[in-house]
Order: sequence, then C-alpha cells, then structure tokens
Amino acid sequence: MSKLSGIGGRLYRGETSVDFIGKRRRWYAISGIFIIASIFALSFQGLHLGIEFKGGSSYTVNKAGITVEQARAAVDATGIPGETIIQKIGGDKVRVQTGALTTAQSNQVQDALAAKFGILTDAIDTQIVGPSWGKEITRKALYGLFGFLIVVLLYLAMAFEPKMAIAAIVAVIHDVFITVGIYALVGFDVTPATVIGFLTILGYSLYDTVVVFDKVRENTRTITSTSKMTYSQAANLAVNQTLVRSFNTSLIALLPVGSILFVGAGFLGAGTLKDLSLALFIGLATGTYSSIFIATPLLAVLREREPAMQALAKRIAGKTLVQAAVANNASVDGGAAIATKRGPRNQPKRNRRR
Repeated sequence: MSKLSGIGGRLYRGETSVDFIGKRRRWYAISGIFIIASIFALSFQGLHLGIEFKGGSSYTVNKAGITVEQARAAVDATGIPGETIIQKIGGDKVRVQTGALTTAQSNQVQDALAAKFGILTDAIDTQIVGPSWGKEITRKALYGLFGFLIVVLLYLAMAFEPKMAIAAIVAVIHDVFITVGIYALVGFDVTPATVIGFLTILGYSLYDTVVVFDKVRENTRTITSTSKMTYSQAANLAVNQTLVRSFNTSLIALLPVGSILFVGAGFLGAGTLKDLSLALFIGLATGTYSSIFIATPLLAVLREREPAMQALAKRIAGKTLVQAAVANNASVDGGAAIATKRGPRNQPKRNRRR
C-alpha cells in the first residue's frame, strides 16, 4: 500500500515512469489481435441487424408465465417463412421478430400468439417496419458517423495540429472497429440505441485523447530550444502525468454502465438496455486504452520523423554520450587521486646492528 500512495505525484514529476512510447510495438500487437478477431467475427458471423435497419415485424406479448418455447411453437404452426427471433424480456414478456410480412401473414401471427396465450390480439404490441424505412435509417446513421469524423478531424487540426488530428482519428476508428467486432461476436441486435452508443463512445474516446494531447502540447511547446528531452520522452511523460486521471475518470464512467449491462440487462432482464449498455461499456474501455497506448505512441512516431525532431534527438544523444564520458573520467580520476593520497605503504623499521 505504501508503494501506491502518492503514485500520482511521482508519475507527474517523472520520478516513476512507464515506458508507453518505447513499448509501442507491444501495444500495437495487442490491438492487432483484437482487430483480427473482429475481422473474423464480422466475416463469419456478421452483425445481427434489428428490424429498424432491415425491416420486419415485431410482436411483444405481456403475460406472466409465458415461455420462449410456447411462442416459438405458436409461430412455427403458422408456417411463416424466414428467420424468426424470439427473446424473453424481463419475467413476463416475450418478443417475436420476423422478416417482412404481408398484412395477412401479420394477422395470422397475431392470431396464433393470442390463441396460444389466451389473450386478445389487441393486447399484443405489434410494430411493422418496412425495408425502405430501415434503409433510410442506415443511410442517416452512416452520414452521421462520417460527418462526425470529418468535423472532429478539422477541429483537432485547427485546435492542435494535423498530426494530432490524424492520431486521434486512427484511435477512434480503432475503438469503433473493435467495438463492432465484439458486438458481432456476442450476437446482440444492432438497433438505433446501438448507433447512439457508438456515437457516444466516439465522443468519449476523443475527450480522453484530447486531454492527453493537451499535456503533450504543453510539454513539447519549447522542446527544441531547451533540448532536455526528445519528443518521445516528453510525450511519454505527458501520458504518465495524465495516467491516474484517465484511470479514475474511466472507472467512474464504467461503473454505472456496467451496472446497466450486468444488473439491468443481465440480472433483471431489461433487454432494451443491453444494446446501448454493451456498446458503451466496450467503447469506454477501448477508448481509454487507445488514448494511452495507441494515439500518443502514433503521434510520437509521426513527429519523430520531422527533421527538427531528428536533429533534437541527435543533440540529446550526443549530450548523453558526453555526460557519460565525463562521469567515467571523473570516476577514473577520483580513483587515481585516492591512490595518490594514500602514498606508499609504511614499512616497519628494522634495527641495524652496529
């Protein structure tokens, strides 16, 4: 416990440091594993689009004691073609989702569910979404995503610098891709709430990255004139200085979202919450990771390629060699001085015979 006390101050002053920039290949490898897993999940399993995007019909039955097996038997008896998704919502609701149906087929499903559970057809909450409306929602969601990225790229380029904007956008794309891949792997339906969650994690990821970049800019404002450290060293110091803050804010944000996901959607069965909460939970975690392990190391790589930063690195490397040589000579001269000060070893006196 004594080692952890005051760690934030030691990280800020540089007394304790984690080499995030120097070990960037390790972080890139970890992200590469998640990206490859996301590619496989999207290629072989794909996203389960909700009826809001692909069109279809949804029937929600509210009655105590009903089961998924009963609802599936009722729908299978109608002979409706296509894939049918049946889910239990809470303790007394069952939702049946089908593909696009005609009016006659929709009435047939309602009658079968009403007869199976002994309720009136008016008691069944029915929603019918046409495929054209689903395509319109998909198109608007993509427009919103690309518009968001363009606006953020322009803002970061003006407020900070173009290379910071590039590194931040790469980190955002990294977060969204991994989140979508895990979403496909889990198999949750993609709904408008999912899109809202994706846009939310974009903002949070950028927020965390901007905080780190602001500290990087502060540490590197006069870096070429002082020649005390390289750009990578200054960027690594900035990450360490904001590390405790990033961890605390991320933990506080993850706790309520985790409660919604694991307690609300998992334990209590509030299925309408899981789409939003899963996207938020994964996105918040990956956003914090990317701001520390992806965005800042990538920024350091881009800046270290500049001629001014390469010249700075050479000056600091030469200064380090000179200091090492001076220290080595001082140690050698100090040892010689000590030996001279001691002088010859005193020999015992011998009695001469007369």
